Amino acid sequence: MEFVSPEGLRLDGRRPMEMRQIRAEIGAVAKADGSAVFEMGNTKVIAAVYGPREVQNRTQQINDQALVRCEYSMANFSTGDRMRKPKGDRRSTEISLVIRQTMEACILTHLMPRSQIDIFVQVLQADGGTRSACINAATLALADAGIPMRDLVTSCSSGYLNSTPLLDLNYVEDSAGGPDVTVGFLPKLDKVTLLQMDSKLPIDIFENVMQLAIEGCKAIANYIREIMLENTKQLEYRRGI
Repeated sequence: MEFVSPEGLRLDGRRPMEMRQIRAEIGAVAKADGSAVFEMGNTKVIAAVYGPREVQNRTQQINDQALVRCEYSMANFSTGDRMRKPKGDRRSTEISLVIRQTMEACILTHLMPRSQIDIFVQVLQADGGTRSACINAATLALADAGIPMRDLVTSCSSGYLNSTPLLDLNYVEDSAGGPDVTVGFLPKLDKVTLLQMDSKLPIDIFENVMQLAIEGCKAIANYIREIMLENTKQLEYRRGI
């Protein structure tokens, strides 16, 4: 199948180095301490953060830092072409772990000892790049909850199809079986906190594909900052500051 036309366009009309349209909204869940909806093209994710609060299970309490927990799930209606697996399947457990570890790398957990932070992420619509969208939604929700962080962690994927590096894969491109790289990035610190790759790539091509994903992460970070600034202005306006 041809994923890039002779004119240099992908199946959805994008250029190889063009991202899907991104959209975000803060404060989607009223009772959560922080929440956000994040959309990347047709992929739509909601995240809610509760905490820092008292540890529910005392045996899990950590004396010198906060306990971070994460639960990832997919809504039954999020994909139209396959049956949903039961809650707690292997893929959900793995993605929950990936999101938790990525978030732990940016949360200043030592400032909140003997407490717990719960992150709940649910995919409402799935069209490729779900774990990237989950990480971006969780970052916004943590910022909304006022959780202290080293930096905003953002995530984006890239792949290599038809001998062309492609940014931000959709479901059709993602399921084509080509190599794809998912990166989690701290833009101000210039550090990679997550790197997942399916199949192998020659090192020179891998560097190009990874750099493309990092550029995507930087673009998302700029957008998230704009959303947060806009949200702060709205709060100031409501309080008459």
